[in-house]
Amino acid sequence: MLSAAISLLLLGGSARAALQVDLTSASSIKKAASDVAYDLMGYYSGNLSGQIPGILPGPPPAGEYYWWEGGALWGTMLDYWHYTGDATYNDVTKQALLFQTGPPQNAYMPRNYTISLGNDDQGFWGMSAMLAAELNFPNPPEDQPQWLELAQAVFNTQAAPDRHDDTCGGGLRWQIPISNIGYDYKNSIANGIFFNLGARLARYTQNNTYAEWAEKTWDWVAGVGMMDDEINVYDGGHVGVNCTDIFKAQFSYNAGVFMQGAAFMYDYTTGEDQKRWGDRVQRLVTRTLEIFFDTGPMIEVSCELEDRISCKTDMLAFKGFLHRWMASTAQLAPFAHDSIMNALKNSTAYAVKACSGGDNGRQCGFRWTTGEYDGLTGAGQEMNVVAALSVLLVDLEKSSITGPYTNTTGGTSQGNPFAGTTPDPSYDKGEVTKGDRVGAGILTAIVLTSLIGALVWMSLGAGESGAAPVKRRGDTRFGKLRRRI
Repeated sequence: MLSAAISLLLLGGSARAALQVDLTSASSIKKAASDVAYDLMGYYSGNLSGQIPGILPGPPPAGEYYWWEGGALWGTMLDYWHYTGDATYNDVTKQALLFQTGPPQNAYMPRNYTISLGNDDQGFWGMSAMLAAELNFPNPPEDQPQWLELAQAVFNTQAAPDRHDDTCGGGLRWQIPISNIGYDYKNSIANGIFFNLGARLARYTQNNTYAEWAEKTWDWVAGVGMMDDEINVYDGGHVGVNCTDIFKAQFSYNAGVFMQGAAFMYDYTTGEDQKRWGDRVQRLVTRTLEIFFDTGPMIEVSCELEDRISCKTDMLAFKGFLHRWMASTAQLAPFAHDSIMNALKNSTAYAVKACSGGDNGRQCGFRWTTGEYDGLTGAGQEMNVVAALSVLLVDLEKSSITGPYTNTTGGTSQGNPFAGTTPDPSYDKGEVTKGDRVGAGILTAIVLTSLIGALVWMSLGAGESGAAPVKRRGDTRFGKLRRRI
């Protein structure tokens, strides 16, 4: 019945929707995902002479995108390859993931970006490296760092004593350098990624130390109030007030990163521990569906309202992360499969109708609720639809799409449990002074006050806001590489 409803929904908008797809057909989904992936990669110029491999245009003011979103892009393209089998972009994906590793530690702290580096920024690249290991993405040359080793390096640098302190009872700070806006803020995404990586490394390597870190991080997040009794996941709090000022905005990637991590813990554990993690997965799935899929298509509820948008460029990519991480959860926790995949199919049916803009008539907008292109376009919006389409193949091609590998089930990536533990003499976090703390606190307060003000402004009915549409790049860059499906 759901498939019939989806087909009717797409048929009703076929006169306007340029991206044509039958969500009951694997070949149709692959064709549509290929089209959107091609448009997405039009934003990337890192493979061109004189450009920097790995990053999207930026960071501001040079372009719209911060360094972390490059890492997120390659995670999206890894999943795209895994689900569709299209290897068109594998070479640029491998080049990007290896170019930004930041030797000699190879922990995704490249010198060009350390001055503005957050734990979450580093962590997004680490999760993409971890995904490459789990999917058996072609391994790097032997003289290069390996996917598992890169993920371990990120985890080890974040588990090191200099990233943790006793403020708020523990947890990672948002930012790494003390001079950064947000150094005095501890938040869900930084700690959620650390939790997520720990859970996945535990499952892949069967080393329980990673699981112990994951358990400890979950307990801290819940204990400090960033996750409440109803399993709502909130944004974060300031160390100056012992994280008692929890900012209760709910962003989808916070819920998603904990959901996927909990699913990995469920698959890794046994007995009563597995039951406990299974309950956490189920509660996160239920609450996530209630909050972000309440009307059918996914909505980024903290910045997307029916008549206005206040989502920053970063937030415009969150929908794709949640779709990808929920699909992974459905593979690892079969009891949640049906509710997750039904929601994702329904959401994707709306998403593709937002792809009717641009010169080619298939550019994807941000809103998935209106049944049409909204004019708000960028790399994040294209990533969202690539992800939404690709993950539906989990059900349509079960015989060929496997769940994430481990080193005992066919995973071939080589690791190094000590990766990232040798200090990089060129990177000095600096000594924290009272002046640093005060300065960081003032700057963070200004930023968060602005964000809170924007959210309040939306709720009071202020006019439309949000990022200007991103100018599209040419469509010929990958013309010779593209393989039609």
